[in-house]
Amino acid sequence: MFGIKLEVSGDYALFSRPEMKVERVSYDVITPSAARGILEAIYWKPQIRWVIDRIHVINPIRFTNVRRNEISSKIPIKGKSGVSAAMKEGRGSLSIDVTDHRQQRASMLLRDVRYVIEAHFEILDRRFDRGGPELPENQVAGKHLDMFKRRAKRGQCFQQPYFGCREFPVRFTLLEEEDDLPSSDESLSGERDLGFMLHDIDFDQDHKTKKVRSTTPRFYRARMRDGVIDVRDSLAQTSTVS
Repeated sequence: MFGIKLEVSGDYALFSRPEMKVERVSYDVITPSAARGILEAIYWKPQIRWVIDRIHVINPIRFTNVRRNEISSKIPIKGKSGVSAAMKEGRGSLSIDVTDHRQQRASMLLRDVRYVIEAHFEILDRRFDRGGPELPENQVAGKHLDMFKRRAKRGQCFQQPYFGCREFPVRFTLLEEEDDLPSSDESLSGERDLGFMLHDIDFDQDHKTKKVRSTTPRFYRARMRDGVIDVRDSLAQTSTVS
């Protein structure tokens, strides 16, 4: 395994619970899929796959309520007025008048969040560049690891990473092997069952057309011990229970 540790923080976060249909309510902590999204925003290639190992919750879990402007509809993908038709015909109006569709909705957010993400990546293709020669796994892994660390140290990213919604940007710092992990708040001591949380989403893709045929959400029962969620252990226990 080729692992990294990344400290992330932000003023607000919203990891929406799917069971809340109207008003947005956040999970207590960051989900593994959101953590993976942060890493992919910093560095990703189709030759690797990020896997979240542990999540360290540093700050106490605090919620706050806000009201945000949202829209009640979205531009369709299919149909005569959709994006696909406009791309095919080269014309069409792809816009929404927000004054007609604006809605105010309440959201329960997390505030003042701080985590440490422990993760590793798996090698899917031993070619560092598409079409290039295959390399020994350790060599190609070292290149990917160096690229991630270099980008994280410089604050570089393909897109601004965020905590659940783009309104809540992430500040990130790479932790080296010799760096001490920040300790979790005393309020997080002991064991806490966080219930079932979204782990990730499986995409069934047609390899020829590259179109996504279906998406399947996967859930796991998250358990936090002294502020640390061992994702692999929680996944294993969830599989045993089910």
